[in-house]
Amino acid sequence: MARNSHEKRAERQWLLILLPSLVLLLAFVIYPALYSIYLSFTNEALTGAAALRPRFVGLRNYTRLFNDAKFWNSLFVTFVFVIGSAVIGQFVLGLISAIALRRPIRFGRVFSSIILLPNAAPEVVAGFMWISMLAGGDNATLSRIVSFFGITPADWLQVFPLSMIIVVNTWRGIATAMILLTAGLSTIPAEIYEAARMDGATPSQMFRRITLPLMMPTILLYMLISAVSTIAVFGLVYALTRGGPGGATEVVSIYIYNQSFTSFQLGYGAAVAVVALAISLILGIAYVRAMKVEV
Repeated sequence: MARNSHEKRAERQWLLILLPSLVLLLAFVIYPALYSIYLSFTNEALTGAAALRPRFVGLRNYTRLFNDAKFWNSLFVTFVFVIGSAVIGQFVLGLISAIALRRPIRFGRVFSSIILLPNAAPEVVAGFMWISMLAGGDNATLSRIVSFFGITPADWLQVFPLSMIIVVNTWRGIATAMILLTAGLSTIPAEIYEAARMDGATPSQMFRRITLPLMMPTILLYMLISAVSTIAVFGLVYALTRGGPGGATEVVSIYIYNQSFTSFQLGYGAAVAVVALAISLILGIAYVRAMKVEV
């Protein structure tokens, strides 16, 4: 009986400790999500009659959304952006960095500090910094570099806009990938590698048959986190291109902003946000299924 009383007291203490986090979660995550779902069924706007007297319109926003070519373009751009920067760029470079830093290399701390440095700059600051590097004209940093090799300078954000934002987002995300994948590598016992070396396994064989299979849970978790966070990227893309030119970099977060605060259609923008939330939830469910976790 005393044990049950002690357990109940411990549970109440844990609830009190978690209460501030739960309040913040309700205030800044759950409530905005539920309110966005409500707005998506209305014609709420920032100007006009709908701003004074919004009304319920049912599925009209969703019907319009699925027939909107610009919405499908934003999904396609977001898909390419996620695959290029999160799945390929950040993962590959982060894994290479994690493997390299596990070995005794000279200036290892300097190398890791260089990788972590991009996270010290806010998205907008990083965006403006890269604008100075990628802008057109002979004085831009990248133009000077390519001119040294005899390549004609260009306005890189206009000629290769999607490729450039993929490069910049990859640059910012390598550190997160490196930290998470380093944690995954540290869970693999060194004895397994020693036994494989004694059996004559090559480094590539050990990587394919030991490292990758044992790191798969960490890799799947990274893929989920990076995909969801990349879908939500706004400040970096907005600072670099604002979704242009011609919608070439209008990822779904920029599209939501443009519809809600440039076209003043809050209801329609909320419908797009709900679809983006549904995509993130689907990715989360897929991760849980892949990990065979019972929820």
